[in-house]
Amino acid sequence: MKSWTIVAAGLLLPAAAHAQAYSCAIPGNVARPHPELPTDKEPARRVPIGGYTLALIWSPEYCFHHAREEFAGFQCGGASRFGFTLHGLWPDGVGAEWPQYCAAAPLLPPATIKAHLCATPSAQLLQHEWAKHGTCVGGTPDAYFARSNALFAKLRYPDMKALSYGATTVGRFKAAMAAANPGLPAEAIRVTGVKGWLDELWLCLDTKDRYVRCRVNTGGLPDEARLKIARIK
Repeated sequence: MKSWTIVAAGLLLPAAAHAQAYSCAIPGNVARPHPELPTDKEPARRVPIGGYTLALIWSPEYCFHHAREEFAGFQCGGASRFGFTLHGLWPDGVGAEWPQYCAAAPLLPPATIKAHLCATPSAQLLQHEWAKHGTCVGGTPDAYFARSNALFAKLRYPDMKALSYGATTVGRFKAAMAAANPGLPAEAIRVTGVKGWLDELWLCLDTKDRYVRCRVNTGGLPDEARLKIARIK
């Protein structure tokens, strides 16, 4: 099976690294995702958009828990190595509810999946993000992913390897992210964790994709919480 490999420039930078696909070998054939449909627990919901959340996954922690799942092989095994990956761009509501599953979502074409695998290394997650979130944004899948990938590509990161030695706090980690990204205030960052281990970053944006202070009670660990970071292998 033929593949092509990207070796990211971030591997060469000790701090404020911008590339989180440390290496990304895209296979010649990509997995075909399953359909993603609304359910009784996750119903279709069409409400106005009040802003967005750009969600990132810390891949080493994700793979510790999910490496054996059906669509995790590309992210968690083989030749590819990832740090932060793009979970997705989620439209938030004006109130407590958010829009989701706003329109029918046929299976994504293989070319669309391939084009975005180095940012979101799962065909099924790409299908899920388009079906649940992208259909509420409107436009085409390619336009939706181009928008979220552009936001993701602009981000810089503190020295994650150094931070993985010992524990820090959520507040200090948010400050380090903010320092690496002028224009991204710490108040626009939410950090989620699994038993004290870094899991995801949720970045808050307005409707024009500008970073804004996150609304209260919208998730994330408190600043004083201790935070451990799984190491990239």
